[in-house]
Amino acid sequence: MDKAKQRQKRAAHGHSLQQVAALAHRWVDDSRLEVLVLSSRETHRPVIPKGWPIKGRKDWKSAEIEARQEAGVVGRIARKPVGQYRYWKRINRQFVLVQVAVYPLEVTRQLDDWPERSERTLIWLPPEDAALLVDETDLGTLILECARNLRSARHRKAGISSQAEKPADAAI
Repeated sequence: MDKAKQRQKRAAHGHSLQQVAALAHRWVDDSRLEVLVLSSRETHRPVIPKGWPIKGRKDWKSAEIEARQEAGVVGRIARKPVGQYRYWKRINRQFVLVQVAVYPLEVTRQLDDWPERSERTLIWLPPEDAALLVDETDLGTLILECARNLRSARHRKAGISSQAEKPADAAI
């Protein structure tokens, strides 16, 4: 039985399906965080690179491959997901609940050419704008949480305390 039929059979029995995604991000001018949003192929909705896990590969590796194929981005991907979100996917004539594990991918390079280049539109946005643009509320929340964690980690690495960032009157 092929993979599509297996997924359809699982869905027909009420099981949710699993996908993996890469939350591609980059630092601009070493201070501004941006997140990659791209259009889905069929509905042209704003999404992040995602797809079905690849047999024989770790989930994080599958997410890395999806980011390269769908958006032409490569970089350093985390081995652990930053979180997950759910969405409804149409498979044939039914809707199926899909749970997506999201792996942060710090982009180091954008390729000039990649397999789905002509099928998608890409845009780099501040995380707050990307969170508003995506349809899935859980994904938007996940983008904001991940951005907060990435900024905190970057500030810790640079030796900036979170107290130093707050305005003097913030304690009032």
